[in-house]
Amino acid sequence: MTDSVRRAMNIAASARENSVLLSLVDPGDAASAFDHVQPVRQVGAVWPLAMIAQIVIVAACVAIATRAGHPALVPQILVEGGLAAAAGVVVFAVLKIGRWRGLAPHLQVRAIACAAVAMAASQLTLLQTTVALPPGPFQLACFVAVAGAIGLSASALFAIRAAILGFAIGLAAVISWLSGPSVATLLALGLLACLGLVTQRLAALDHRIADERAVHENEGRLASRLVAEFESHGSGWFWQTDRQGRLTYLSDKVARQLVVDGVGPIGRMLNAVFRMDGGAPDTERTLGFHLNSRTAFADYSVAAIGRVGDSSGESAEGTDDAACWWSISGRPATDDRGRFVGFIGSGSDLTEKRRSDAEIARLARFDGLTGLANRQQMKRSLDQTLAQSRRAYRPTALFLLDLDRFKAVNDTLGHQTGDALLKQVAQRLQRAIGDKGLVGRLGGDEFEVVLPAEINRDRLGELAKSVIGALSQPYFIQGSSISIGCSIGVAIAPEDGEDSESLIRNADLALYAAKADGRGIHRFYRAELLVGAQNRKALEDDLRHALAQNQFHLAYQPVVSTREERIVGYEALIRWEHPTRGAISPAEFIPVAEECGLIETIGEWVMRTACDEAARWPEGVRVAVNVSPIQFANPALPAIVTNALARSGIAPQRLELEITEGVFLDETASSDQMFKSLKAIGVRLALDDFGTGYSSLGYLKKAPFDKIKIDQSFVRGAAIAGNRNAAIIKAIVTLAETLGMETTAEGVELKDELALIRDLGCSHIQGYIYGKPARSEEVEKQLGNGGKASPVGYKVSRSPRARMLRSARIEGGGTAGEVRIRDISATGAMIDGIEAGDDAIGVDLLIELLEDEMFPARLRWASDGKAGIEFVEHFNLERLNQPARGLRKAG
Repeated sequence: MTDSVRRAMNIAASARENSVLLSLVDPGDAASAFDHVQPVRQVGAVWPLAMIAQIVIVAACVAIATRAGHPALVPQILVEGGLAAAAGVVVFAVLKIGRWRGLAPHLQVRAIACAAVAMAASQLTLLQTTVALPPGPFQLACFVAVAGAIGLSASALFAIRAAILGFAIGLAAVISWLSGPSVATLLALGLLACLGLVTQRLAALDHRIADERAVHENEGRLASRLVAEFESHGSGWFWQTDRQGRLTYLSDKVARQLVVDGVGPIGRMLNAVFRMDGGAPDTERTLGFHLNSRTAFADYSVAAIGRVGDSSGESAEGTDDAACWWSISGRPATDDRGRFVGFIGSGSDLTEKRRSDAEIARLARFDGLTGLANRQQMKRSLDQTLAQSRRAYRPTALFLLDLDRFKAVNDTLGHQTGDALLKQVAQRLQRAIGDKGLVGRLGGDEFEVVLPAEINRDRLGELAKSVIGALSQPYFIQGSSISIGCSIGVAIAPEDGEDSESLIRNADLALYAAKADGRGIHRFYRAELLVGAQNRKALEDDLRHALAQNQFHLAYQPVVSTREERIVGYEALIRWEHPTRGAISPAEFIPVAEECGLIETIGEWVMRTACDEAARWPEGVRVAVNVSPIQFANPALPAIVTNALARSGIAPQRLELEITEGVFLDETASSDQMFKSLKAIGVRLALDDFGTGYSSLGYLKKAPFDKIKIDQSFVRGAAIAGNRNAAIIKAIVTLAETLGMETTAEGVELKDELALIRDLGCSHIQGYIYGKPARSEEVEKQLGNGGKASPVGYKVSRSPRARMLRSARIEGGGTAGEVRIRDISATGAMIDGIEAGDDAIGVDLLIELLEDEMFPARLRWASDGKAGIEFVEHFNLERLNQPARGLRKAG
């Protein structure tokens, strides 16, 4: 073979190789992994826009030539622009239309390259034509438009190396044709040669890159085959990244779970595929940190990032965007020469373990019965809300709710029904609150609501009322209709507390006030509530030392027989002489003793002391001791009573235990047994404060009471005309006589009340009319004269009066003026600032009791600038508490 033939063959081989590189011939069995279809697809994605731009530019050149006054150039522009557009249409057809689109890639490249030659030649000729326009803005506009079309076409064709080379050939050919043999032609041909060389190098680079990529892919497939057996028989899996941290390999069973929007994890950054568990310990260093610093890591808990492009690698604590969690470990890998090539590592499935841990954590944060947040979670949420409020002023409101009468449901219908009721309460509460706040259950029948960014008391009040209304509607459970109530305490941060403990404490104080004011209502926290609580705490502390320091003593109020007017017994009343605060009322410290658990100790002391002191009285005089519901529920009460009687030596029938209706709120078999045990001892039983409790009359059928004590609220005012209390007292007396019981009217202070009580048939009287409570020494003196009792006090009852100093207008006798009201009752008032003689007695008047409201009255007496008036109709004193129309203060 001659050298010329060899050279010719080499040239042919080189030409074919270059043609393959440029995708101009069928690669056949060429070993290159280059994808000849991909460049065609890239051009196809942008060519429609480029073609439309070319057509628009031709139309613009025609319009500019016409506007510039050179219509003769229009046909030439249309021909040259049309040729360019036609070439563009050919490219579009090859890329997008039917049968042409299905041509082999090398045939498509050939057609596009040929069209690129024609397109470039036409566009450059069109550029030359625009030069014929007169110099000025129209010429410049056409030149810029056509030059832009040339650049746009070249950019759109750049992915196909042969097409860009053909485009350059077209440009060089037109330059040679227009300038002939010249320097411009030489430059054009030189640049064309350079472009050809660059294009050949770029094409070769494309193929080399494709080959390298194919090698890496083959290696990945090989590794995949090697580990497939291991992966298919265990929970472990493997992964690998390149130098940049992009995944090059991931076990298939995990990769399938990481496909997002059709995009797999291979080729994506490791920290764009996985996010770390921000709540796990030892995760202060992120995956990105390890990838950048090329340091190993082990046993990191990760989950899939939920969306493509979210490469933060981090997640808010508690967020779970993925169904699966894994533990992964990794280390940097190097090649034979020690160069870093990426990371390799392994992983294992943590999903079931995390689900189990999450369920345990959920149970720790949420109430198992209602599904609401529990006490710990509510505390955490409140702390977070208050922390945000401190950074940017955002007030936060807190509701504490307590169900009224829920205990009775548990006791009567069972705990299963109580649980079902709590579930319905939780659902109603969530519906009532909606998205305004977070609802939680603290335990038992206590609930809490956190309301961020709410401070308006009117809106909070309306919301509280709507919650109370919703929870107070009847519930239907297992065929039973159940009605309960709800009380709410409200505190607002930061004014009522800047931290969760203070806010919860103050809301609890407000709840306490709501329950004390009658239940079924809401109350806002007030500063005086905390003062009251602190006073109660101080009182509780002092109360614990009072017994040891002998600060208590008993005072005895006489109980007098209405028939004989003789003292037949005394009620023992505890008194507390505080060393610094002086005398403290039982109404103040007894509730505190009941709350703090001291009532039983104090009650036992009262029982022993009363029996000991009564032992020094005559045999026929009884002593009555109050027993609280807490004492009554104590199974040791009969033993305490027996011990007190044995120690003092008094007869059992001389001891009378006064029990309130409160003991029947928890009416059980143990209550019946307690009554039997006490009666077996021989003591007397009295029902105290009858008619003021919450129980029905049914207990009178079986409770062995010897006496009914009529509460002083029925006695007070009973002698006033028109008062219904006398009828109630008569009914109670009749009931007691029918049941064979005695009656004692408490709180008798006036002689007309005494006469009324006698007339109504009450057997005993107790009150200040026969003396105030006195110590045992004074009692012995009273009993020394045979126990004869004499009434003392006012003779006649009158309507309750309220003392005040208010201004009021008055009109009468043809004159008008201002007076001051000194005191007022339902029937009249005493005024001063009025001068009236005896002849004015009986004059009809009008007086302004409420703002802008005049009430008719009559002058009854006048003396020294003061006068007494009688209202024509009874006045309701409660109307004075209405602020909108109250009396004006004297000023």
